[in-house]
Amino acid sequence: MIYPDLEMEIPERLGRVHFVGIGGSGMSGIARMMHQAGVPVTGSDRSANYSTAALQEIGIPVAIGHDAANVGDADTLVVTGALWQDNPEYRSALAKGLPVLHRSQALAWLARGKQVVSVAGAHGKTTSTGMVVTGLLGLGADPSFVNGGIIESLGVSSGAGADDLFVIEADESDKSFLLYDTAVALITNVDPEHLDFYGSREAFMSAFVDFARAARELVVISADDPGAVEVLEALRDARGRAPIRTFGEHPDADVRIVAIDDSGPVRFAVELAGADGEPQRHETRLAVYGRHNAVNAAGALAVLTGLGFDAGAALAAIAAFGGTKRRFEFHAEVNGVRVYDDYAHHPTEVAALLDSARAVVGDGRLIAIHQPHLFSRTSLFHREFAEVLEAGADHTVVLSVDGAREDPVPGVTGALVSDDFADRSRVAYIDDWQRAADYLAEYARPGDVMVTMSCGTVYQIIPQVVAALRERFEPAQL
Repeated sequence: MIYPDLEMEIPERLGRVHFVGIGGSGMSGIARMMHQAGVPVTGSDRSANYSTAALQEIGIPVAIGHDAANVGDADTLVVTGALWQDNPEYRSALAKGLPVLHRSQALAWLARGKQVVSVAGAHGKTTSTGMVVTGLLGLGADPSFVNGGIIESLGVSSGAGADDLFVIEADESDKSFLLYDTAVALITNVDPEHLDFYGSREAFMSAFVDFARAARELVVISADDPGAVEVLEALRDARGRAPIRTFGEHPDADVRIVAIDDSGPVRFAVELAGADGEPQRHETRLAVYGRHNAVNAAGALAVLTGLGFDAGAALAAIAAFGGTKRRFEFHAEVNGVRVYDDYAHHPTEVAALLDSARAVVGDGRLIAIHQPHLFSRTSLFHREFAEVLEAGADHTVVLSVDGAREDPVPGVTGALVSDDFADRSRVAYIDDWQRAADYLAEYARPGDVMVTMSCGTVYQIIPQVVAALRERFEPAQL
């Protein structure tokens, strides 16, 4: 894991820039914007994906596989935080004395001199960033943006606009959200995580307080989430420099959500004060599912109205948001069995995902395919994962842990999650993907909904699951 040096002075001129791990959603977006700005960009990644192909199509050379030779004549290296310290390209850059920027520092370089809207939070920030961007575009603005996921309606995770506005999904996992010169801060929630980096809950909460206090123009924060309320109280005690607007279902929220109907694409109303101080009520239906997305939309609305846009027009623009990739993304249907994928990798996110998925299941069953992500997270939250999976899904298949940047930890496997189910008949721990795909195909019946969930590689099992379903069902249809 490579963490950003928050004290490092970012060079004004970067020269030729090489991205190590360019295929990540955030990294690819930054690389795209630098390329659009005329910066010579190259990159590498351990495997090809949608993003590497898209970058190659616009003329960015991308090497598949890591090798010191890939650095070439680069003047600056940009790295993803998930990179191992022994990466040959990283080590080559250090040996050459090249400036090495963390992804967040490259993003801060792009956003310099802009009116930055930073969206932070343990959950929902990718969707909320997408909603803010979609809303601004629908209102006729032309912002720059870098999101952590591809916005479906745009087909990209980043874009360079003509306006001064720059919307950023700001990552709290390593304090990099403190790098940005934030004008407007949106905090979706504050659910303590990444304690392997922060060391304590108190340090995690303190970082969010610092992030909000640094905002120059406006702080928008949840009135419902307990962690966000704790940050809110600290802000009020500290008398931060920017005004504060709250959102949520709480009766005292400045942008209050009422009358939620999440039986389909979520419908709801918001109540807020108009420009003249008189109360207003606006109703809408989103194109996405889930009660949590009504909350995300209210946060985006609070940002847009805080920027001076009309509430009714802003809410209508937000309603056009069609989701982001890997957020309850539909992949296939075989004989009435539908297969979706989602990025959920924390118990709170899994619970929200399963709750929203219920709206599309109908009379079928909801089958969760859970890939634990990180040994540290699995060790900390295996009981919580088991609790929300057992409560929200009809059946769960648990896969092996995707350790990503971490070394294996003895005794920490997916079995920690499955062993914590009260009813063991509702869960299966299968560490071989092909056996898991075959098991799922045998278990499934028409009307069921399957959802893969993790921020790791679990989406890569979907072709195997679909193939197994077709092998089972399609011969019977001949």
